[in-house]
Amino acid sequence: MSPAGIPTADLDDEASAGEAIRAGFSEYGLVHVRNHGVDAAELSRLYDAYSEICARPESEKQKLGGAEIWYQRGWTPPNTEQAVVATGQPDFKECYFAAPLPTDPDQKLQYPQIHADNVWPEGAPAFREAYLAVGRQLHEAGVRLLRAAARALGLEPGVFERGTEGGPHVLRLLRYLPLTSEQVGTPIVWGEEHTDFNLVTLLPGGRFHDPDGKPSQPPDSSSGLYLRTRGNEKVRGVAPPGCIVAQVGQALEILTGGTFLATPHVITAPSTPGYSRLSCAHFVHLHSHQMLFPLPEFRSDETILAYSPPVLAGTYGIKTLVDIHLAPQSALDRLGYRHYDRLATLRSHERANSSSGPIS
Repeated sequence: MSPAGIPTADLDDEASAGEAIRAGFSEYGLVHVRNHGVDAAELSRLYDAYSEICARPESEKQKLGGAEIWYQRGWTPPNTEQAVVATGQPDFKECYFAAPLPTDPDQKLQYPQIHADNVWPEGAPAFREAYLAVGRQLHEAGVRLLRAAARALGLEPGVFERGTEGGPHVLRLLRYLPLTSEQVGTPIVWGEEHTDFNLVTLLPGGRFHDPDGKPSQPPDSSSGLYLRTRGNEKVRGVAPPGCIVAQVGQALEILTGGTFLATPHVITAPSTPGYSRLSCAHFVHLHSHQMLFPLPEFRSDETILAYSPPVLAGTYGIKTLVDIHLAPQSALDRLGYRHYDRLATLRSHERANSSSGPIS
């Protein structure tokens, strides 16, 4: 148990892990995870390689991904993403997205942005290698966690895991930007308060860099991950040594009818200027054709009303990406019938033929 009371789930101890997950995911929407299988040395190599990518010219980074794929692969520039319930400040960070596992190939045509191919920077094979290695380790930890979560709820152990097969899982690297002396003490935060829209998120811990760009200890206690509990208490979510953080996303909240709670969380900036922070998050998603609706075990009039109507996970993802300003509003036009122009064209031809009259 952490000082904030957040339970720790030991993935090598099935019984105690279930108890921790049931308590942590219900009250905090979060647990700390021990024996997770993520290699700390590999994570450090990934951060080293990502630092080099971040230092490249913006003109070079802009060629990696972009708005046409809704920033779901490659580089995302600062001040792009914006939380749904927020003050209006875009997140103070630059990011990199890649899928560490193959997605369902049939989904590339149906959801081309969400299931886009990975984009890799030139001349950085170590970056790609470490990226995929850490992403796969985090994903395996997420799958083990989901099995334990299902058992904790009295469900068949594979019920959540099966729904993720072929899903658009992504590992996201983040660099939170240094504040200037003028920005310190203002309302600027590194990441606005929000909830994730996926199933579960794995956070292996980050690394501060000092004003010279060298890895360092945190400059002060101001910066960190803070979460809002079911009882509306804000607590610090930093994990104990050797542990990672696992957060509940909206999809898992919906499937469990609110038994597990999606975690509202914010990433605050330090009160010391010049310090940046590298971090990463692995998002475990449902397959895009999976239905988001409470499982039968969690259905009641109350939960059905709260989480209706049922919606495909892929459709839900498109709506959310529009909400957070990564996808354009025009993406919503694809969620309904798009061929009304066919009838309009036929009627136009009909009017044209009628007005021309009979040929003499």
